[in-house]
Amino acid sequence: MIAEVLLILAGHSSSLFPTDYTLNAAISPLLHPGEQQTLEALGLIAFRYRKIKASCTNLSRSPSRYICALCATLTHILKEDYESLVIETEAKVLKRDPTLVATGAFVPLSAVRAIFSEWDAPLAALAALVSELESEKEWKSGPLIDLLVARSKTGVHRIADIISRISVAVQRVWRTQLTAFLVHGSLSPVDPLAGDDLSLMNGSIPSCVSSQSRDSIAYIGRAIATVKTVRWQKQLPKNLSTDHTAMLESVLPEDQHAFDLVISQIRTNVGEWLWLNVLTKKDVDDAVDSLANYFLIRNGEFSLSLIREIERLKVSRLTSRPGSASMIREQDLNLALLRASLGTTAQHDPYLSRLRFVLPGGPLRPLLPSLTNDGPLPISPSTTNPGTTLFDTILLGTTLSLSYNLSWPLDLFLDRADLSIYSSIFSFLSALRKTHTNVHTCWTSLSNSQRARRRWTGFGEGGTAEDKEVRVQMLRCGWGVVKNMGWFLDTLLGYVMMDVVDVEFRKLKGMLDKQRTELQSLKPSIQNTGPQGNASHLDFSTLRTIHTNYLGRLLDGCLLTNPTLTSTLRQILDVCERFVALVERWGGDVLPALL
Repeated sequence: MIAEVLLILAGHSSSLFPTDYTLNAAISPLLHPGEQQTLEALGLIAFRYRKIKASCTNLSRSPSRYICALCATLTHILKEDYESLVIETEAKVLKRDPTLVATGAFVPLSAVRAIFSEWDAPLAALAALVSELESEKEWKSGPLIDLLVARSKTGVHRIADIISRISVAVQRVWRTQLTAFLVHGSLSPVDPLAGDDLSLMNGSIPSCVSSQSRDSIAYIGRAIATVKTVRWQKQLPKNLSTDHTAMLESVLPEDQHAFDLVISQIRTNVGEWLWLNVLTKKDVDDAVDSLANYFLIRNGEFSLSLIREIERLKVSRLTSRPGSASMIREQDLNLALLRASLGTTAQHDPYLSRLRFVLPGGPLRPLLPSLTNDGPLPISPSTTNPGTTLFDTILLGTTLSLSYNLSWPLDLFLDRADLSIYSSIFSFLSALRKTHTNVHTCWTSLSNSQRARRRWTGFGEGGTAEDKEVRVQMLRCGWGVVKNMGWFLDTLLGYVMMDVVDVEFRKLKGMLDKQRTELQSLKPSIQNTGPQGNASHLDFSTLRTIHTNYLGRLLDGCLLTNPTLTSTLRQILDVCERFVALVERWGGDVLPALL
Protein backbone atom coordinates (compact mmCIF):
# COMPACT_ATOMS: atom_id res chain seq x y z
CA MET A 1 0.00 0.00 0.00
CA ILE A 2 2.85 2.43 0.73
CA ALA A 3 4.01 2.15 -2.88
CA GLU A 4 0.53 2.98 -4.12
CA VAL A 5 0.25 5.91 -1.71
CA LEU A 6 3.53 7.31 -3.01
CA LEU A 7 2.31 6.90 -6.61
CA ILE A 8 -0.88 8.77 -5.68
CA LEU A 9 1.17 11.56 -4.09
CA ALA A 10 3.25 11.74 -7.28
CA GLY A 11 0.08 12.51 -9.26
CA HIS A 12 -0.99 9.10 -10.55
CA SER A 13 -4.56 7.81 -10.36
CA SER A 14 -5.54 4.86 -8.17
CA SER A 15 -8.52 2.75 -7.24
CA LEU A 16 -8.05 3.89 -3.65
CA PHE A 17 -9.57 7.26 -4.64
CA PRO A 18 -11.90 6.71 -7.59
CA THR A 19 -13.32 10.26 -7.66
CA ASP A 20 -11.52 12.97 -5.72
CA TYR A 21 -9.96 12.30 -2.32
CA THR A 22 -12.68 10.07 -0.85
CA LEU A 23 -11.66 6.48 -0.13
CA ASN A 24 -13.15 3.66 -2.12
CA ALA A 25 -16.24 2.38 -0.32
CA ALA A 26 -15.04 -1.22 -0.72
CA ILE A 27 -11.78 -0.50 1.10
CA SER A 28 -13.01 1.72 3.90
CA PRO A 29 -14.46 -1.10 6.11
CA LEU A 30 -11.07 -2.84 6.08
CA LEU A 31 -9.24 0.11 7.57
CA HIS A 32 -9.03 1.60 11.00
CA PRO A 33 -10.76 5.03 11.33
CA GLY A 34 -7.35 6.60 12.01
CA GLU A 35 -5.97 5.02 8.86
CA GLN A 36 -8.98 6.22 6.87
CA GLN A 37 -8.46 9.79 8.05
CA THR A 38 -4.73 9.67 7.31
CA LEU A 39 -5.29 8.24 3.83
CA GLU A 40 -7.93 10.84 3.02
CA ALA A 41 -5.59 13.62 4.20
CA LEU A 42 -2.87 12.25 1.89
CA GLY A 43 -5.46 11.89 -0.85
CA LEU A 44 -6.43 15.56 -0.45
CA ILE A 45 -2.79 16.58 -0.87
CA ALA A 46 -2.52 14.43 -4.00
CA PHE A 47 -5.84 15.75 -5.36
CA ARG A 48 -4.75 19.36 -4.99
CA TYR A 49 -1.41 18.57 -6.61
CA ARG A 50 -3.12 16.94 -9.62
CA LYS A 51 -5.52 19.86 -9.91
CA ILE A 52 -2.67 22.37 -9.89
CA LYS A 53 -0.74 20.37 -12.50
CA ALA A 54 -3.80 20.09 -14.75
CA SER A 55 -4.54 23.79 -14.39
CA CYS A 56 -0.94 24.68 -15.23
CA THR A 57 -1.13 22.55 -18.36
CA ASN A 58 -4.35 24.28 -19.37
CA LEU A 59 -3.15 27.80 -18.55
CA SER A 60 0.14 27.26 -20.38
CA ARG A 61 -1.79 27.39 -23.64
CA SER A 62 -2.70 31.03 -22.91
CA PRO A 63 -1.23 33.61 -25.34
CA SER A 64 -0.25 35.76 -22.34
CA ARG A 65 3.45 35.53 -21.62
CA TYR A 66 2.75 36.46 -18.00
CA ILE A 67 0.46 33.49 -17.44
CA CYS A 68 2.97 31.23 -19.18
CA ALA A 69 5.75 32.51 -16.93
CA LEU A 70 3.56 31.91 -13.88
CA CYS A 71 2.79 28.35 -14.93
CA ALA A 72 6.40 27.58 -15.78
CA THR A 73 7.59 28.90 -12.42
CA LEU A 74 4.88 27.06 -10.51
CA THR A 75 5.69 23.81 -12.31
CA HIS A 76 9.39 24.28 -11.56
CA ILE A 77 8.67 24.90 -7.86
CA LEU A 78 6.49 21.79 -7.60
CA LYS A 79 9.13 19.73 -9.37
CA GLU A 80 12.03 20.98 -7.27
CA ASP A 81 10.26 20.90 -3.91
CA TYR A 82 7.20 18.67 -3.91
CA GLU A 83 8.14 15.96 -6.42
CA SER A 84 11.65 15.73 -5.02
CA LEU A 85 10.08 15.18 -1.59
CA VAL A 86 8.07 12.25 -2.99
CA ILE A 87 11.22 10.73 -4.52
CA GLU A 88 13.19 11.31 -1.34
CA THR A 89 10.48 9.61 0.75
CA GLU A 90 10.42 6.62 -1.60
CA ALA A 91 14.20 6.36 -1.38
CA LYS A 92 14.02 6.31 2.43
CA VAL A 93 11.48 3.52 2.28
CA LEU A 94 13.61 1.44 -0.06
CA LYS A 95 16.72 2.02 2.05
CA ARG A 96 14.76 1.14 5.18
CA ASP A 97 15.69 4.44 6.77
CA PRO A 98 15.09 4.03 10.52
CA THR A 99 13.58 7.53 10.71
CA LEU A 100 10.73 6.30 8.53
CA VAL A 101 10.62 2.48 8.50
CA ALA A 102 9.74 1.14 11.95
CA THR A 103 11.96 -1.78 13.04
CA GLY A 104 12.94 -2.08 9.38
CA ALA A 105 9.67 -3.85 8.58
CA PHE A 106 6.74 -1.48 8.09
CA VAL A 107 6.05 2.18 7.33
CA PRO A 108 3.45 3.99 9.48
CA LEU A 109 0.98 6.06 7.48
CA SER A 110 1.20 8.72 10.17
CA ALA A 111 4.92 9.11 9.40
CA VAL A 112 4.17 9.67 5.71
CA ARG A 113 1.40 12.09 6.67
CA ALA A 114 3.82 14.01 8.89
CA ILE A 115 6.35 14.32 6.05
CA PHE A 116 3.81 15.79 3.62
CA SER A 117 1.91 17.90 6.16
CA GLU A 118 4.10 20.89 5.31
CA TRP A 119 2.40 20.97 1.89
CA ASP A 120 -1.16 21.19 3.22
CA ALA A 121 -1.33 25.00 3.33
CA PRO A 122 0.84 25.73 0.23
CA LEU A 123 -1.11 23.38 -2.04
CA ALA A 124 -4.43 24.78 -0.75
CA ALA A 125 -3.24 28.33 -1.48
CA LEU A 126 -1.92 27.35 -4.92
CA ALA A 127 -5.14 25.51 -5.78
CA ALA A 128 -7.15 28.62 -4.89
CA LEU A 129 -4.75 30.73 -6.96
CA VAL A 130 -5.06 28.63 -10.14
CA SER A 131 -8.83 28.46 -9.68
CA GLU A 132 -8.99 32.26 -9.63
CA LEU A 133 -6.74 32.44 -12.67
CA GLU A 134 -8.98 30.05 -14.59
CA SER A 135 -12.10 32.01 -13.64
CA GLU A 136 -10.96 34.98 -15.79
CA LYS A 137 -10.73 34.72 -19.56
CA GLU A 138 -7.91 37.24 -19.88
CA TRP A 139 -5.39 38.61 -17.42
CA LYS A 140 -3.56 41.89 -17.88
CA SER A 141 -0.09 42.24 -16.44
CA GLY A 142 -1.09 44.86 -13.88
CA PRO A 143 -3.95 43.00 -12.16
CA LEU A 144 -1.97 39.73 -12.30
CA ILE A 145 1.03 41.22 -10.52
CA ASP A 146 -1.28 42.93 -8.03
CA LEU A 147 -2.93 39.57 -7.30
CA LEU A 148 0.39 37.79 -6.74
CA VAL A 149 1.81 40.57 -4.57
CA ALA A 150 -1.34 40.63 -2.44
CA ARG A 151 -1.36 36.81 -2.00
CA SER A 152 2.34 36.77 -1.11
CA LYS A 153 1.68 39.02 1.88
CA THR A 154 0.58 36.26 4.23
CA GLY A 155 1.68 35.13 7.67
CA VAL A 156 2.43 31.57 6.50
CA HIS A 157 6.08 31.67 5.53
CA ARG A 158 6.04 28.75 3.10
CA ILE A 159 3.04 30.17 1.18
CA ALA A 160 4.62 33.63 1.11
CA ASP A 161 7.90 32.18 -0.18
CA ILE A 162 6.32 30.18 -3.01
CA ILE A 163 3.97 32.90 -4.25
CA SER A 164 6.73 35.50 -3.92
CA ARG A 165 8.92 33.40 -6.24
CA ILE A 166 6.06 33.23 -8.72
CA SER A 167 5.43 36.96 -8.38
CA VAL A 168 9.09 37.76 -9.00
CA ALA A 169 9.08 35.63 -12.16
CA VAL A 170 6.04 37.46 -13.55
CA GLN A 171 7.52 40.84 -12.58
CA ARG A 172 10.72 39.96 -14.43
CA VAL A 173 8.75 39.33 -17.60
CA TRP A 174 6.96 42.68 -17.12
CA ARG A 175 10.30 44.34 -16.46
CA THR A 176 11.61 42.97 -19.76
CA GLN A 177 8.66 44.54 -21.55
CA LEU A 178 9.25 47.78 -19.67
CA THR A 179 12.95 47.79 -20.59
CA ALA A 180 12.13 47.35 -24.27
CA PHE A 181 9.68 50.27 -24.09
CA LEU A 182 11.83 52.68 -22.07
CA VAL A 183 15.22 51.87 -23.60
CA HIS A 184 14.40 50.95 -27.19
CA GLY A 185 10.93 52.43 -27.67
CA SER A 186 9.61 49.08 -28.90
CA LEU A 187 6.34 47.34 -28.02
CA SER A 188 5.53 43.68 -28.17
CA PRO A 189 2.58 42.62 -30.35
CA VAL A 190 1.47 40.39 -27.45
CA ASP A 191 0.54 42.04 -24.15
CA PRO A 192 1.90 45.49 -25.10
CA LEU A 193 2.32 48.10 -22.43
CA ALA A 194 1.06 50.90 -24.69
CA GLY A 195 -1.23 51.29 -27.69
CA ASP A 196 -0.53 52.62 -31.15
CA ASP A 197 -0.72 56.20 -29.85
CA LEU A 198 1.97 55.32 -27.26
CA SER A 199 -0.41 55.92 -24.35
CA LEU A 200 -0.32 53.32 -21.59
CA MET A 201 -3.06 50.71 -21.85
CA ASN A 202 -5.47 50.06 -19.02
CA GLY A 203 -4.23 47.26 -16.80
CA SER A 204 -0.67 47.32 -18.15
CA ILE A 205 0.84 48.91 -15.03
CA PRO A 206 0.48 47.28 -11.58
CA SER A 207 -0.92 49.36 -8.77
CA CYS A 208 2.31 49.03 -6.77
CA VAL A 209 3.81 51.50 -9.27
CA SER A 210 3.18 55.04 -8.09
CA SER A 211 1.29 57.56 -10.20
CA GLN A 212 4.45 59.63 -10.59
CA SER A 213 6.37 56.66 -12.00
CA ARG A 214 3.41 55.77 -14.22
CA ASP A 215 3.48 59.25 -15.75
CA SER A 216 7.25 59.02 -16.14
CA ILE A 217 6.97 55.67 -17.92
CA ALA A 218 4.45 57.12 -20.37
CA TYR A 219 6.63 60.17 -20.96
CA ILE A 220 9.92 58.25 -21.44
CA GLY A 221 8.43 55.56 -23.67
CA ARG A 222 6.61 58.08 -25.85
CA ALA A 223 9.73 60.22 -26.26
CA ILE A 224 12.09 57.32 -27.09
CA ALA A 225 9.59 55.63 -29.42
CA THR A 226 8.94 58.87 -31.28
CA VAL A 227 12.68 59.51 -31.69
CA LYS A 228 13.07 56.00 -33.12
CA THR A 229 10.04 56.30 -35.39
CA VAL A 230 10.97 59.58 -37.02
CA ARG A 231 14.60 58.41 -37.37
CA TRP A 232 15.97 61.55 -35.85
CA GLN A 233 19.56 62.30 -36.83
CA LYS A 234 20.62 61.87 -33.21
CA GLN A 235 19.60 58.76 -31.30
CA LEU A 236 19.95 57.96 -27.62
CA PRO A 237 23.63 57.05 -26.91
CA LYS A 238 24.34 53.35 -26.46
CA ASN A 239 26.11 53.84 -23.15
CA LEU A 240 23.05 55.64 -21.79
CA SER A 241 20.79 52.81 -23.00
CA THR A 242 23.11 50.27 -21.35
CA ASP A 243 23.06 52.18 -18.08
CA HIS A 244 19.26 52.40 -18.14
CA THR A 245 18.98 48.68 -18.83
CA ALA A 246 21.26 47.87 -15.90
CA MET A 247 19.29 50.20 -13.64
CA LEU A 248 15.99 48.54 -14.58
CA GLU A 249 17.44 45.05 -14.12
CA SER A 250 18.32 45.91 -10.53
CA VAL A 251 14.79 46.65 -9.31
CA LEU A 252 11.31 45.19 -9.35
CA PRO A 253 8.03 47.16 -9.23
CA GLU A 254 7.09 45.67 -5.85
CA ASP A 255 10.01 47.59 -4.32
CA GLN A 256 8.24 50.91 -4.83
CA HIS A 257 10.88 53.27 -3.47
CA ALA A 258 13.80 51.79 -5.41
CA PHE A 259 11.67 51.49 -8.56
CA ASP A 260 10.54 55.13 -8.31
CA LEU A 261 14.13 56.22 -7.84
CA VAL A 262 15.30 54.36 -10.97
CA ILE A 263 12.42 55.59 -13.14
CA SER A 264 12.98 59.15 -11.94
CA GLN A 265 16.69 58.94 -12.78
CA ILE A 266 15.96 57.57 -16.26
CA ARG A 267 13.43 60.32 -16.85
CA THR A 268 15.97 62.93 -15.83
CA ASN A 269 18.64 61.49 -18.15
CA VAL A 270 16.26 61.20 -21.10
CA GLY A 271 14.88 64.69 -20.50
CA GLU A 272 18.36 66.19 -20.44
CA TRP A 273 19.34 64.40 -23.66
CA LEU A 274 16.14 65.48 -25.42
CA TRP A 275 16.65 69.10 -24.38
CA LEU A 276 20.18 69.06 -25.76
CA ASN A 277 19.57 67.12 -28.98
CA VAL A 278 15.90 67.11 -30.04
CA LEU A 279 13.75 69.96 -28.79
CA THR A 280 16.09 72.63 -27.52
CA LYS A 281 15.41 75.79 -25.56
CA LYS A 282 15.39 77.82 -28.78
CA ASP A 283 12.79 75.53 -30.38
CA VAL A 284 10.46 75.84 -27.39
CA ASP A 285 10.88 79.60 -27.18
CA ASP A 286 10.29 80.04 -30.92
CA ALA A 287 7.16 77.85 -30.82
CA VAL A 288 5.72 79.68 -27.81
CA ASP A 289 6.50 83.04 -29.42
CA SER A 290 4.91 82.08 -32.75
CA LEU A 291 1.75 80.78 -31.10
CA ALA A 292 1.45 83.99 -29.10
CA ASN A 293 2.16 86.21 -32.10
CA TYR A 294 -0.44 84.65 -34.39
CA PHE A 295 -3.08 83.01 -32.18
CA LEU A 296 -2.98 85.60 -29.41
CA ILE A 297 -2.45 88.37 -32.03
CA ARG A 298 0.52 89.82 -30.16
CA ASN A 299 1.87 90.72 -33.62
CA GLY A 300 -0.51 93.63 -34.01
CA GLU A 301 0.50 94.81 -37.48
CA PHE A 302 0.07 91.32 -38.92
CA SER A 303 -3.32 90.79 -37.27
CA LEU A 304 -4.64 94.10 -38.60
CA SER A 305 -3.25 93.35 -42.04
CA LEU A 306 -4.89 89.92 -41.98
CA ILE A 307 -8.29 91.40 -41.05
CA ARG A 308 -8.00 93.86 -43.95
CA GLU A 309 -6.99 91.08 -46.36
CA ILE A 310 -9.98 88.97 -45.39
CA GLU A 311 -12.31 91.95 -45.80
CA ARG A 312 -10.77 92.67 -49.20
CA LEU A 313 -11.19 88.99 -50.13
CA LYS A 314 -14.86 89.06 -49.13
CA VAL A 315 -15.48 92.12 -51.30
CA SER A 316 -13.63 90.74 -54.32
CA ARG A 317 -15.02 87.21 -54.17
CA LEU A 318 -18.52 87.60 -52.79
CA THR A 319 -19.76 90.50 -54.93
CA SER A 320 -21.59 89.79 -58.14
CA ARG A 321 -19.08 90.51 -60.86
CA PRO A 322 -19.15 88.75 -64.20
CA GLY A 323 -16.08 86.66 -64.86
CA SER A 324 -14.79 86.71 -61.27
CA ALA A 325 -14.55 83.76 -58.90
CA SER A 326 -17.62 83.65 -56.70
CA MET A 327 -16.45 81.64 -53.71
CA ILE A 328 -13.84 81.70 -50.96
CA ARG A 329 -11.87 78.51 -50.47
CA GLU A 330 -9.31 77.49 -47.91
CA GLN A 331 -6.43 78.09 -50.31
CA ASP A 332 -7.69 81.65 -50.83
CA LEU A 333 -7.56 82.27 -47.09
CA ASN A 334 -4.12 80.69 -46.80
CA LEU A 335 -2.94 82.98 -49.60
CA ALA A 336 -4.41 85.90 -47.65
CA LEU A 337 -2.14 84.90 -44.76
CA LEU A 338 0.90 85.30 -46.97
CA ARG A 339 -0.33 88.61 -48.42
CA ALA A 340 -1.03 89.96 -44.96
CA SER A 341 2.55 89.22 -43.91
CA LEU A 342 4.05 91.41 -46.66
CA GLY A 343 5.65 94.48 -45.19
CA THR A 344 5.30 93.21 -41.60
CA THR A 345 7.66 91.46 -39.21
CA ALA A 346 5.93 88.17 -40.06
CA GLN A 347 7.09 88.29 -43.69
CA HIS A 348 10.27 86.30 -43.05
CA ASP A 349 9.01 84.23 -40.11
CA PRO A 350 9.42 80.50 -40.90
CA TYR A 351 6.64 79.63 -38.45
CA LEU A 352 4.12 81.45 -40.64
CA SER A 353 4.16 78.48 -43.02
CA ARG A 354 2.72 76.31 -40.21
CA LEU A 355 -0.51 78.33 -40.14
CA ARG A 356 -3.53 77.55 -42.27
CA PHE A 357 -7.21 78.34 -42.19
CA VAL A 358 -9.87 75.62 -42.11
CA LEU A 359 -13.44 75.98 -43.37
CA PRO A 360 -15.43 73.15 -41.74
CA GLY A 361 -18.50 74.07 -43.79
CA GLY A 362 -16.70 74.04 -47.12
CA PRO A 363 -16.18 76.96 -49.53
CA LEU A 364 -18.11 80.16 -48.85
CA ARG A 365 -20.40 81.32 -51.68
CA PRO A 366 -22.24 84.67 -51.98
CA LEU A 367 -25.81 84.81 -50.64
CA LEU A 368 -26.10 81.02 -50.54
CA PRO A 369 -26.20 80.12 -46.87
CA SER A 370 -27.82 76.77 -47.65
CA LEU A 371 -24.54 75.55 -49.16
CA THR A 372 -22.70 75.85 -45.85
CA ASN A 373 -23.02 73.54 -42.89
CA ASP A 374 -23.28 76.30 -40.30
CA GLY A 375 -26.18 76.01 -37.94
CA PRO A 376 -28.07 78.90 -36.39
CA LEU A 377 -26.07 81.29 -34.26
CA PRO A 378 -25.94 80.04 -30.66
CA ILE A 379 -27.27 82.69 -28.33
CA SER A 380 -28.15 80.73 -25.21
CA PRO A 381 -25.12 79.61 -23.20
CA SER A 382 -26.66 76.18 -22.71
CA THR A 383 -26.79 75.40 -26.40
CA THR A 384 -23.07 75.22 -27.02
CA ASN A 385 -19.73 74.68 -25.37
CA PRO A 386 -18.50 77.94 -23.86
CA GLY A 387 -16.10 79.93 -25.97
CA THR A 388 -15.68 77.41 -28.76
CA THR A 389 -18.29 78.30 -31.42
CA LEU A 390 -19.57 81.74 -30.43
CA PHE A 391 -16.92 83.87 -32.12
CA ASP A 392 -15.56 81.77 -35.01
CA THR A 393 -18.11 83.14 -37.50
CA ILE A 394 -17.43 86.86 -37.06
CA LEU A 395 -14.21 87.16 -39.03
CA LEU A 396 -15.52 85.65 -42.29
CA GLY A 397 -19.26 85.26 -41.79
CA THR A 398 -19.03 81.47 -41.61
CA THR A 399 -17.23 79.06 -39.31
CA LEU A 400 -13.51 79.68 -39.67
CA SER A 401 -10.70 78.28 -37.54
CA LEU A 402 -6.97 78.82 -37.58
CA SER A 403 -4.90 75.65 -37.30
CA TYR A 404 -1.22 74.97 -36.72
CA ASN A 405 0.87 72.27 -38.36
CA LEU A 406 2.01 70.26 -35.34
CA SER A 407 5.02 68.18 -36.32
CA TRP A 408 7.88 66.46 -34.57
CA PRO A 409 9.42 67.45 -32.22
CA LEU A 410 6.89 70.12 -31.17
CA ASP A 411 4.33 67.41 -30.39
CA LEU A 412 6.44 66.43 -27.40
CA PHE A 413 4.84 69.26 -25.43
CA LEU A 414 1.90 70.35 -27.63
CA ASP A 415 -1.18 68.34 -28.56
CA ARG A 416 -4.38 68.84 -30.54
CA ALA A 417 -6.34 69.93 -27.48
CA ASP A 418 -3.91 72.80 -26.93
CA LEU A 419 -4.26 73.90 -30.55
CA SER A 420 -8.04 73.78 -30.25
CA ILE A 421 -7.84 76.17 -27.28
CA TYR A 422 -5.51 78.43 -29.22
CA SER A 423 -7.96 78.46 -32.13
CA SER A 424 -10.84 79.40 -29.81
CA ILE A 425 -8.83 82.27 -28.31
CA PHE A 426 -7.84 83.45 -31.79
CA SER A 427 -11.50 83.48 -32.87
CA PHE A 428 -12.42 85.63 -29.88
CA LEU A 429 -9.49 88.04 -30.16
CA SER A 430 -9.78 88.43 -33.94
CA ALA A 431 -13.53 89.05 -33.64
CA LEU A 432 -12.87 91.68 -30.98
CA ARG A 433 -10.10 93.31 -33.01
CA LYS A 434 -12.21 93.29 -36.20
CA THR A 435 -15.19 94.88 -34.48
CA HIS A 436 -12.94 97.42 -32.78
CA THR A 437 -11.37 98.34 -36.13
CA ASN A 438 -14.77 98.67 -37.80
CA VAL A 439 -16.05 100.97 -35.03
CA HIS A 440 -12.99 103.19 -35.42
CA THR A 441 -13.55 103.22 -39.19
CA CYS A 442 -17.17 104.19 -38.55
CA TRP A 443 -15.99 107.05 -36.32
CA THR A 444 -13.70 108.24 -39.12
CA SER A 445 -16.53 108.04 -41.64
CA LEU A 446 -18.86 110.09 -39.45
CA SER A 447 -16.13 112.67 -38.91
CA ASN A 448 -15.36 112.95 -42.62
CA SER A 449 -19.05 113.22 -43.48
CA GLN A 450 -19.52 116.01 -40.95
CA ARG A 451 -16.52 117.93 -42.29
CA ALA A 452 -17.87 117.63 -45.81
CA ARG A 453 -21.32 118.80 -44.67
CA ARG A 454 -19.95 121.75 -42.70
CA ARG A 455 -18.44 123.16 -45.89
CA TRP A 456 -22.02 124.01 -46.93
CA THR A 457 -23.87 124.35 -43.64
CA GLY A 458 -21.33 126.26 -41.55
CA PHE A 459 -21.78 125.58 -37.86
CA GLY A 460 -25.18 123.91 -38.23
CA GLU A 461 -26.32 120.60 -39.63
CA GLY A 462 -28.46 122.08 -42.39
CA GLY A 463 -32.04 121.22 -43.19
CA THR A 464 -35.26 123.20 -42.92
CA ALA A 465 -36.51 124.91 -39.80
CA GLU A 466 -38.80 121.98 -39.05
CA ASP A 467 -36.16 119.19 -39.13
CA LYS A 468 -33.12 121.13 -37.96
CA GLU A 469 -33.53 120.13 -34.29
CA VAL A 470 -34.26 116.52 -35.27
CA ARG A 471 -31.07 116.39 -37.34
CA VAL A 472 -29.03 117.73 -34.42
CA GLN A 473 -30.50 115.15 -32.03
CA MET A 474 -30.01 112.33 -34.55
CA LEU A 475 -26.37 113.28 -35.10
CA ARG A 476 -25.69 113.52 -31.38
CA CYS A 477 -27.33 110.15 -30.84
CA GLY A 478 -25.18 108.57 -33.58
CA TRP A 479 -21.99 110.10 -32.18
CA GLY A 480 -22.96 108.95 -28.70
CA VAL A 481 -23.56 105.36 -29.80
CA VAL A 482 -20.22 105.19 -31.62
CA LYS A 483 -18.47 106.79 -28.64
CA ASN A 484 -19.91 104.22 -26.23
CA MET A 485 -19.04 101.39 -28.59
CA GLY A 486 -15.48 102.67 -28.96
CA TRP A 487 -15.06 103.12 -25.22
CA PHE A 488 -16.34 99.63 -24.43
CA LEU A 489 -14.23 97.95 -27.11
CA ASP A 490 -11.14 100.00 -26.19
CA THR A 491 -11.52 99.00 -22.57
CA LEU A 492 -12.19 95.32 -23.29
CA LEU A 493 -9.42 95.00 -25.87
CA GLY A 494 -6.94 96.81 -23.63
CA TYR A 495 -7.83 94.55 -20.71
CA VAL A 496 -7.54 91.34 -22.75
CA MET A 497 -4.33 92.24 -24.57
CA MET A 498 -2.42 93.99 -21.78
CA ASP A 499 -3.80 92.58 -18.52
CA VAL A 500 -4.32 89.01 -19.73
CA VAL A 501 -2.34 88.06 -22.84
CA ASP A 502 0.82 90.09 -22.20
CA VAL A 503 0.88 89.39 -18.47
CA GLU A 504 0.35 85.64 -18.86
CA PHE A 505 2.85 85.45 -21.72
CA ARG A 506 5.55 87.16 -19.68
CA LYS A 507 4.68 84.92 -16.74
CA LEU A 508 5.06 81.82 -18.95
CA LYS A 509 8.44 82.96 -20.24
CA GLY A 510 9.55 83.74 -16.71
CA MET A 511 8.51 80.30 -15.47
CA LEU A 512 10.40 78.60 -18.30
CA ASP A 513 13.54 80.58 -17.57
CA LYS A 514 13.20 79.89 -13.85
CA GLN A 515 12.85 76.16 -14.43
CA ARG A 516 15.91 76.15 -16.68
CA THR A 517 17.91 78.03 -14.04
CA GLU A 518 16.90 75.50 -11.39
CA LEU A 519 17.86 72.68 -13.76
CA GLN A 520 21.37 74.11 -14.15
CA SER A 521 21.74 74.35 -10.37
CA LEU A 522 20.49 70.78 -9.90
CA LYS A 523 22.89 69.17 -12.39
CA PRO A 524 25.89 68.80 -9.99
CA SER A 525 23.80 66.99 -7.37
CA ILE A 526 21.40 65.17 -9.65
CA GLN A 527 22.85 61.77 -8.84
CA ASN A 528 22.09 62.21 -5.14
CA THR A 529 18.49 63.38 -5.50
CA GLY A 530 15.41 61.23 -5.26
CA PRO A 531 12.11 61.51 -7.13
CA GLN A 532 11.02 64.42 -4.98
CA GLY A 533 14.31 66.24 -5.53
CA ASN A 534 13.77 66.25 -9.29
CA ALA A 535 10.25 67.64 -9.14
CA SER A 536 11.38 71.00 -10.50
CA HIS A 537 13.31 69.45 -13.41
CA LEU A 538 12.09 70.92 -16.67
CA ASP A 539 11.21 68.04 -18.97
CA PHE A 540 8.42 67.76 -21.49
CA SER A 541 5.83 66.58 -18.99
CA THR A 542 6.58 69.55 -16.74
CA LEU A 543 6.51 71.81 -19.78
CA ARG A 544 3.11 70.38 -20.75
CA THR A 545 1.78 71.13 -17.28
CA ILE A 546 3.10 74.70 -17.33
CA HIS A 547 1.70 75.29 -20.81
CA THR A 548 -1.70 73.76 -19.96
CA ASN A 549 -2.01 76.00 -16.89
CA TYR A 550 -1.03 78.96 -19.07
CA LEU A 551 -3.84 78.20 -21.53
CA GLY A 552 -6.30 77.74 -18.69
CA ARG A 553 -5.45 81.15 -17.28
CA LEU A 554 -5.82 82.69 -20.74
CA LEU A 555 -9.30 81.19 -21.12
CA ASP A 556 -10.31 82.45 -17.69
CA GLY A 557 -8.85 85.89 -18.30
CA CYS A 558 -10.56 86.23 -21.69
CA LEU A 559 -13.89 85.34 -20.00
CA LEU A 560 -14.32 82.35 -22.33
CA THR A 561 -15.05 79.92 -19.51
CA ASN A 562 -18.19 81.82 -18.48
CA PRO A 563 -21.04 80.91 -20.88
CA THR A 564 -23.21 83.85 -19.83
CA LEU A 565 -20.48 86.42 -20.41
CA THR A 566 -19.43 84.95 -23.77
CA SER A 567 -23.03 84.98 -24.97
CA THR A 568 -23.43 88.60 -23.87
CA LEU A 569 -20.16 89.62 -25.54
CA ARG A 570 -21.21 87.96 -28.77
CA GLN A 571 -24.48 89.87 -28.79
CA ILE A 572 -22.63 93.16 -28.13
CA LEU A 573 -20.26 92.50 -31.03
CA ASP A 574 -23.22 91.68 -33.29
CA VAL A 575 -24.94 94.96 -32.37
CA CYS A 576 -21.73 96.88 -33.13
CA GLU A 577 -21.33 95.11 -36.47
CA ARG A 578 -24.92 95.81 -37.49
CA PHE A 579 -24.65 99.50 -36.57
CA VAL A 580 -21.40 99.88 -38.52
CA ALA A 581 -22.97 98.13 -41.51
CA LEU A 582 -25.95 100.53 -41.40
CA VAL A 583 -23.69 103.56 -41.31
CA GLU A 584 -21.67 102.19 -44.19
CA ARG A 585 -24.87 101.53 -46.15
CA TRP A 586 -25.96 105.15 -45.52
CA GLY A 587 -22.76 106.44 -47.07
CA GLY A 588 -20.80 106.91 -43.86
CA ASP A 589 -23.28 109.25 -42.20
CA VAL A 590 -26.28 109.00 -39.89
CA LEU A 591 -28.04 112.02 -41.42
CA PRO A 592 -29.89 112.00 -44.72
CA ALA A 593 -28.21 113.94 -47.50
CA LEU A 594 -29.21 117.56 -48.03
CA LEU A 595 -31.12 118.47 -51.17
